[in-house]
Amino acid sequence: MTTSRTRRALALTLVASLAFLGGGISSVLATCGVFTDVGDGNIFCGSILQVYYLGITSGTSATTYNPSGTVTREQMAAFLARTYDRAAVRTSRRAAMDQFWTTQAAANVGLTTIGLSPRLVKSDGSDVWVANLGAGTVSRVHGSDGKVLQTWTGATGATGVLSAMGAILVTGSTSPGSLYRIDPSQPEGAATLVTSSLGNGPQGIAFDGSKIWTANFGEGSVSIVTPGTWTDLTVSTGFSGPYGILYDGANVWVTDLNAGTLLKLDSNGAILQTVPVGTEPLFPIFDGTNIWVPNNLSNSVTVVRASTGDVLTTLTGNGLSFPVAAAFDGQRVLVTNNGTDSASLWKASDLSAIGSVPMNQGPYGACSDGIHFWITLSNNAQLARF
Repeated sequence: MTTSRTRRALALTLVASLAFLGGGISSVLATCGVFTDVGDGNIFCGSILQVYYLGITSGTSATTYNPSGTVTREQMAAFLARTYDRAAVRTSRRAAMDQFWTTQAAANVGLTTIGLSPRLVKSDGSDVWVANLGAGTVSRVHGSDGKVLQTWTGATGATGVLSAMGAILVTGSTSPGSLYRIDPSQPEGAATLVTSSLGNGPQGIAFDGSKIWTANFGEGSVSIVTPGTWTDLTVSTGFSGPYGILYDGANVWVTDLNAGTLLKLDSNGAILQTVPVGTEPLFPIFDGTNIWVPNNLSNSVTVVRASTGDVLTTLTGNGLSFPVAAAFDGQRVLVTNNGTDSASLWKASDLSAIGSVPMNQGPYGACSDGIHFWITLSNNAQLARF
């Protein structure tokens, strides 16, 4: 039977061994990772090490954390910003695919030949759908390799694209305006015309979970379409030249090219708020918090807080030249520049410029599938995988 004296001897031997192997008992029992001023028994040790390993904080020195120190509002802003950035990068589809790069040159862009005068483009999460205005067709392009899978015909004036309700909806920029429907589960063929009574010259298209909305530039109106019956209500009051349109989860927003405004609408198409932006705003994007509005003749992008309609800033430079369309990949915002055949990128979290990348001729529409940006090249009848 082990005596109390024997147990004390074993304990002293264990302590001596730990001191020898770990550089002293204090370093074993009173260190949280690299931080010597936080004990490993501290209930916050795991959280402290997590923010350290993620690069959110580096401590007050190489070996101290100062666990009882106060945090200023400035420091808190830095911590929160780093947290958002790390989360955006680590949880993105690009991270899972080990694709952390930003394309640097036109030669690094994959190209797919599609129909004439491609306009807007939209991903359904797997494939990319392109409205080819000049050809009156819609191209279905495989997201993984850029291969053309299908070409749907009969979409006269094809311009805007929407993926919703398990279908692809396409605006026909005709007079009166048209709306086409494609069932992706069916073999390629002619797109189904579901209504030809929209306002003249519909461009952008959006869905609010119940109704389909189109921005009708030729008539100065917005059409609201009920799926199933495909009846539509066209509203013209207060509009001059609607062009781009989106839904932010609460309201529909439309750019008015002629008025140089971004308009917030209610469920019936009435204008709730008018936000002055730049000259000739075209196709905006919503990044989950802010709306990015490319202003074609101002060579700028206006960033608007969707919850309030406040203009946060107007971005210039960074290669902007006759910008057309914006896209968001979960981390970056891309804007196509028709004036310089390029694409400009910003980090969505802090609106900092990433740079401008040369493209082939005529960049117009843009979207993202969470891995790549896809850009229509209207002069070349091509789709670029960025």
